[in-house]
Amino acid sequence: MPKLHMTTKSGSETVLDGSVGLSVMEVIRMSGSDELLALCGGCRSCATCHVFVDPAFADRIPPASAEELELLDSSEYKRDTSRLACQIAFTDALDGLRVTIAPDE
Repeated sequence: MPKLHMTTKSGSETVLDGSVGLSVMEVIRMSGSDELLALCGGCRSCATCHVFVDPAFADRIPPASAEELELLDSSEYKRDTSRLACQIAFTDALDGLRVTIAPDE
C-alpha cells in the first residue's frame, strides 16, 4: 500500500496509508485527520484543501488546471508548489509523496 507523508500546520509529520484511486484529499480525510477543511468535498470550488507538494514529486503529478490555479491565486499562502489536494489522484507512482498542509486563510 503506498504511503503519504503529511506534515500538519503545526509541523508534525504523519505517515498515512493511501489507497490508489482516491485523491490526496480523500486519503487525508479518511485517515481521521482534521487538518484539511475540504469544505466543497473535492469539487474544486473552495481551495480549503490547499497543500504544498514536495518539489521532488512535482514531475509525477499532472499540472494544475486553469480552474485550480485560479483558486490558488486567491490564497495569500500560495507557493510554486501549491496544489489542491482534491485534484491530485493518489497512485502507486506517488508512494512516499510528501505534502504540507497550508495555513488557514
